[in-house]
Amino acid sequence: MSVTGKELKEWGVPSGPVFKELLSVFEKLKNTHSELHRKQAQRLVRSMIKDPKPFLVDSDWAQAAKMLMPQEDKVIRLNDRGCFIRIFGHNMIEGGAINQIHMAAKLPVSVQAALMPDGHQGYGLPIGGVLATDNVVIPYAVGVDIGCRMHLSVTDIPAGEMEGMRGKLRNVLLDNTFFNAGSENDGKNDDPLLDDERFNIPALMGLRVKAQKQLGTSGGGNHFVEYGVVKLKDVPGEWLAVLSHSGSRGFGYGVATHYTKLAMEKCVLQRDAKHLAWLSLDDEDGKEYWDAMELCGDYARACHKIIHRRILGDLKAHLSYEYENHHNFAWKGKARVGCTDQYRDVIIHRKGATPADKGVTGIIPGSMSTFTYIVEGRGHEDALCSSSHGAGRLMSRTQAKESLTMSDMKKDLISKGIELIGGSLDECSAAYKDIEKVMAEQRELVEVKGTFMPWIVRMGGDADE
Repeated sequence: MSVTGKELKEWGVPSGPVFKELLSVFEKLKNTHSELHRKQAQRLVRSMIKDPKPFLVDSDWAQAAKMLMPQEDKVIRLNDRGCFIRIFGHNMIEGGAINQIHMAAKLPVSVQAALMPDGHQGYGLPIGGVLATDNVVIPYAVGVDIGCRMHLSVTDIPAGEMEGMRGKLRNVLLDNTFFNAGSENDGKNDDPLLDDERFNIPALMGLRVKAQKQLGTSGGGNHFVEYGVVKLKDVPGEWLAVLSHSGSRGFGYGVATHYTKLAMEKCVLQRDAKHLAWLSLDDEDGKEYWDAMELCGDYARACHKIIHRRILGDLKAHLSYEYENHHNFAWKGKARVGCTDQYRDVIIHRKGATPADKGVTGIIPGSMSTFTYIVEGRGHEDALCSSSHGAGRLMSRTQAKESLTMSDMKKDLISKGIELIGGSLDECSAAYKDIEKVMAEQRELVEVKGTFMPWIVRMGGDADE
């Protein structure tokens, strides 16, 4: 026997996700030869609508029962105290971000939390927030730009030759980079990833075309591709390098939007914590999100690889060293149990935070006219083996546009010999925290292995017009 949506409606099931859930349960019972007769199914559904609580303990019906609970009974309560939190650079972080990490620590699924010195307020988890949870993934603790990453290619071209190449460098950068929301490539980009079977996940099938058109492109805001001078601690000389920062584009945004909405429907939290809704990794939706998240990370990496391959190819430059890392992601890892020597399996979310496990290389950018640091992680357990992902915003975009001037931004760039293509006032260095102070606050977390100083910077926006 197959139950239809029309029958569920006749039996009094309210509209919403519970329809899909009940149809799935009945189909599962049918396939396992445990199906109910129509009158039995009708009686069971009407009983569940009348009083869902007895069905919460039944693995087959628990999710549907939860969806049918009165709204006030669905709200998941937060803990009073919260899990262990360590904040690095407390004096540099706005109160809103600190309140957000404390809120996240009170989730009943939270195990440990940390906040990096570049921290500032976001949705759900603050930017710079790190959260370890028990077998659940929180889409908004990953972030909207899933798998956003840094990629640095150090070439064999000595820095002393750069000035004589300025015109060529600028043209190659313009020919091989594409910026801003909705931007598409020139049709010359391709990658085997586009044939990945994970694109067949139902929620992703409509996003593949967008992923193909935006492959190898960058977004707006703080995304960039730039040339600069690299100095490495253990390598003599100074070298031309290409550095890029961008993520999974409209594809990642589509994934984040879909699964955040789903999480908020399935996991109802109090209003000020609603963006911390989670998906269990024991459920199909949670497993789907995890696969989609990892695909977004692979897609973002493919975008960077294409950008760097095209630029180095046109420059006829050879790759000497390559560094990359990502943030806005979740990893399976370990966290210490209290003050003991015991560890447990957790899901570690890093929203605008860089992995800094012992010996792992990372890239921490400043802003359009300040140093970027190449670092090696120290594996600090209180930070859940993390570090900042950049300098962090000092001003909101609105504050920056209201209090800063284009004239001051251009004076800063000229004084440092930096050429900006595109860009916007809200991305100037004065809108960000002092990267030197941020680095000083995380000496426990990373060791500096090299520096990159920008020289020709391309971003979205129109500051050059």
